[in-house]
Amino acid sequence: MFTGIVEEVGEVTAVEQLTDAARLTVRGPLVTSDAAHGDSIAVSGVCLTVVTVSGGEFTVDVVNETLQRSSLSKVTVGDTVNLERATPAGGRLGGHIMQGHVDGTGVFLSRDEHGVTTFALPAALSRYVVEKGSIAVDGVSLTVASVSGDRFSVALIPTTLEATTLGRREDGDPVNLEVDVVAKYVEKLTAPHVAASAHNV
Repeated sequence: MFTGIVEEVGEVTAVEQLTDAARLTVRGPLVTSDAAHGDSIAVSGVCLTVVTVSGGEFTVDVVNETLQRSSLSKVTVGDTVNLERATPAGGRLGGHIMQGHVDGTGVFLSRDEHGVTTFALPAALSRYVVEKGSIAVDGVSLTVASVSGDRFSVALIPTTLEATTLGRREDGDPVNLEVDVVAKYVEKLTAPHVAASAHNV
């Protein structure tokens, strides 16, 4: 589990294409300080399993399913990524509950002088995004300020802009999105009852 509180901005130092996956090497001195083979690290919001750790760098294998659902398919050497270690049991829940399972990609649209930042999101995800609700963008836990159709806005404080990759995003850049998992469970659990009620009307 993750909370969306980014610990450091890492740098992709190598990308190796494998048969059915890609192997990324990422420099992250802080998150590797206590990392070992098999640990989980969120890379721009994607939960990945550490393969090796050496000299402040770690490698992860990204399978095709993840490449197709996230922006990691587009990363190249020199790109920066948000990094967060898995939350330990008993740790502080500083953001909101995240799984590191990206639901899809959105697009950075604009940011005004007050830090209000607008993104486009897939229509299939828009029903899970509500004003004052939580959403993860590139692994950053954010509160939704407003929603309109296939767009939503968040207010980014200077600390978030400086401490994550969101301050470096430009128009048209893809971003990873993870919606609130509770909303998806509620939808699935109530769907049969809603359908039954509609049938009986």
